Amino acid sequence: MKKYILEITVFICGAIVMIFELVGSRVLGPYLGTSIFVWTSLIGVILGSLSIGYILGGKIADKKSNLRILSLIIFFAGIYINLTMFTKESIIIFLQNSFIDIRLSSVFASIILFAPTSILLGMVSPYAIKLKLNNLSTSGSTVGNLYAISTIGSIIGTFSSGFYLIPAFGTTKILLILSLSLIILSIILSSKQLIKTKFTFIFLISISWLTVGRVNYLLAQNGFIDVDTKYNHVQIIDYQDAETGKPARGLRVNNESSSAMFIDDGELVFEYTKYYNLIEHFNPSFKKSLVIGGAAFSYPKYYLKAYPEASMDVVEIDPKLTEFAKTYFYLQENPRLNIYHEDGRTFLNKTSNKYDAILGDAFKSHYSIPYQLTTREAIQKKYDILNDGGVVILNIISSIGGISGQFLRAEYATYKQIFPQVYLFPVNNQLAVNNVQNIILVALKSSEIPKFKNENEELNKYLEHLWTGKIEEDMPIITDDHAPVDYYISKIIK
Repeated sequence: MKKYILEITVFICGAIVMIFELVGSRVLGPYLGTSIFVWTSLIGVILGSLSIGYILGGKIADKKSNLRILSLIIFFAGIYINLTMFTKESIIIFLQNSFIDIRLSSVFASIILFAPTSILLGMVSPYAIKLKLNNLSTSGSTVGNLYAISTIGSIIGTFSSGFYLIPAFGTTKILLILSLSLIILSIILSSKQLIKTKFTFIFLISISWLTVGRVNYLLAQNGFIDVDTKYNHVQIIDYQDAETGKPARGLRVNNESSSAMFIDDGELVFEYTKYYNLIEHFNPSFKKSLVIGGAAFSYPKYYLKAYPEASMDVVEIDPKLTEFAKTYFYLQENPRLNIYHEDGRTFLNKTSNKYDAILGDAFKSHYSIPYQLTTREAIQKKYDILNDGGVVILNIISSIGGISGQFLRAEYATYKQIFPQVYLFPVNNQLAVNNVQNIILVALKSSEIPKFKNENEELNKYLEHLWTGKIEEDMPIITDDHAPVDYYISKIIK
């Protein structure tokens, strides 16, 4: 083993760099989203930090190179990962409250939380190369081999974290695993250097692992679930609804409310979801509907109960959310319900199904919207799979006017290019042009102008929210080629 200790070292550190980067997206995601801004900040900061580490590692190795120093570099990398684990939430919340620009919050959060560890891990390869070089005639092969081994480690770390580690262990436990691995590696490299300190940290990390598991178990016993899936950070919590006083259960995805139900009767909690019932008004003869974005399946359950002659297909990218819906939100198997676990856009691209209504519920997050569902090409797919007289009902969080309404106006213009008729229904205040709120976009495949009155009192209440004011035509349409959705959404966050 001693003969290949440096190869083992660069392999492990290479793997940890990539695992740390991917876990970083889950650290930032619940608070800052997973937009292009967050990924740009995270990748840019880590690449910059690794570059600094390469320089520092080479300079330190030229002055003095031995396994003890390499051991200390790796040990302190493990310690910084521990610090990241314990301080991540407070730091991100502080930055989130300090900067109105999500780009600045993302950059500073990435620097504070991920730069120190990345610099130290960047020092490992050049330092190991210096220790390995003993013959100038084979220096090229030595350097190439070590960098290749480090890269192979990075590849394995990437696939293992994305396909297994994140959904299996969650963010906190993975950070504990990384920290523990680095400290154990530092002991193997130099068993005499700070040996008591290293074993103390191993003991503390082991206690932390047991504590995290116990805390999660106790929270689950008290109605609070906190887990990572392949796609999301998910929380389930029981609470008392402030408006009705009734006990409710909510699903939070990436730290934002996504779905909820009243525990006693399973009825809808969020007002905007009730606007999907406008399918009764705009296409009274509907028989089959599509929902893009299932989450806790609040509306699909309501739909199946309210419309016993109709069926529904639901596209939900995260199969774990469907499991949670069945376990915690009383979703049951139903011959009238088909569930597809895939990205909404890929489903639209390949489906041959035809629908009377398409309900969009994949737009719940302030911080990250699946842009591929917002483009002209995606909207054309929706139009194509609708039967004559079909309707799209879409939930968007935005204002209508001002800079915070840029996304809505761009999406409105894009729908107008495909559908003969497009209408807006602000949910909370139908007179406030600059208020950020849930806004329901209704697009009709028919050219026949509808009435905006209904004998059903509840439907009539929603129809009264029709926006009759001016909608500025100042935004370009959104296309697959040019979809600056994250940029528009950053204006809403401000």
